[in-house]
Amino acid sequence: MHRRKFLELGAAGLALSTLGGYGAEFADQRKRVGLIGCGWYGKCDLWRLVQVAPVEIVSLCDVDKRMLSEAADIAAERQLSKKRPRTYADYREMLKEKDLDLVLIATPDHWHPLIAIAAIEAGADLYLQKPISADVAEGQAILAAARKHQRVVQVGTQRRSTPHLIEARDEFIQTGKLGKIAYVEICCYYHMRAGGNPPDTAPPDYLDYEFWTGPAPMRPYNELVHPRGWRAFMEYGNGIVGDMCIHMFDMVRWMLDLGWPKRISSGGGILVARNTKANISDTQTANFDFGDLEVVWTHRTWGQAPDPNYSWGATIYGDKGTLKASVMSYDFIPSDGGQAVHKDVTYEFEQYPIDRTEKDLERHVAPAIRGHMKDLLAAIATRGKPVADIEQGYISTASCILANLSMQVGRTLAWDPVNGQVIGDNEANRLLRRPYRAPWVHPEAG
Repeated sequence: MHRRKFLELGAAGLALSTLGGYGAEFADQRKRVGLIGCGWYGKCDLWRLVQVAPVEIVSLCDVDKRMLSEAADIAAERQLSKKRPRTYADYREMLKEKDLDLVLIATPDHWHPLIAIAAIEAGADLYLQKPISADVAEGQAILAAARKHQRVVQVGTQRRSTPHLIEARDEFIQTGKLGKIAYVEICCYYHMRAGGNPPDTAPPDYLDYEFWTGPAPMRPYNELVHPRGWRAFMEYGNGIVGDMCIHMFDMVRWMLDLGWPKRISSGGGILVARNTKANISDTQTANFDFGDLEVVWTHRTWGQAPDPNYSWGATIYGDKGTLKASVMSYDFIPSDGGQAVHKDVTYEFEQYPIDRTEKDLERHVAPAIRGHMKDLLAAIATRGKPVADIEQGYISTASCILANLSMQVGRTLAWDPVNGQVIGDNEANRLLRRPYRAPWVHPEAG
């Protein structure tokens, strides 16, 4: 073997051993990949994909020059080719190349629909972060586009690929050990709502704030918004229901094989933290009525959690036992006084040692993201539906948006999933579509 070839193979092997390597089942998955939205979770998702398949990161896009440059530098270090990806400030220019097999989208929520549909129309399969949209009609348009163009779309509700939660579902729900399940509590008590009142300022020179705002209403720039703080503003998302409830609601739907709720009601508001610019609710409950099963959400960004071990999670009540589930663990408590079962999150540090030191990585979520990426790649290979198919993402996203709309109009909403409308409520139906700021145009489910 020539010395140069030996060194190249050695470097590749070193890179794989550093990142953890990938299974033989994905060794031929040399997809050309692009990422749109190079902030926190965009990078977390992309680096997990690189860990499980020898993809080539071809293109990166972000309106923040600093985030974009940092992501390009890391990509050049992490991928086997060591090539620095092309970089773009405008996703339309990136997608115009039509040379990507897979596009990851991790922008703020208000940008998901336009970018997702454009990527689908450019011929790419997608990994689309949750929630898929900021209004219901946008979600309908993404689903229609994915089906029309026969694209595989995995939504980033990775609880469906979390190892210990798969185990909990298989061991205690599918075996019937919980018995009849009629009530589920889901919750988030994290103190995650933005605080303070920093003054509005001119946006930093490295951020194209006009493009960042896009179809959303234009607000004066404020340091609370970017990066990551945009979740505290309803202009860009759907508050904690859209950010955190969707994960637990989707998890419960997956575990219990549920479709659409029949009726949705919600109440709450800003009841405590009124001294900040943030405009999402700090206290909210929502009831998702499935007929013979109630799923009840609560969030409170102040005070104490009833169970500190499950401050973000689900409690599934059956007549034979109770199952508590979260990103960190599960607990099964049988009603007959039998043996309780506890399981903690699965880490994979020995196989993927870089997880220990990677900046901003939620280490407990890394195995779930890898599992979600593997599931996506398997679906792409067969052109089948991944575990978090776009339709499932649409149901979970729209249900959470409807909860916010119920709180807004002050009444229960009955949902017609066939026609995609609230039954007998013209006011609520008008709210299924948010106005777009010109020149951006709301997508249609055509």
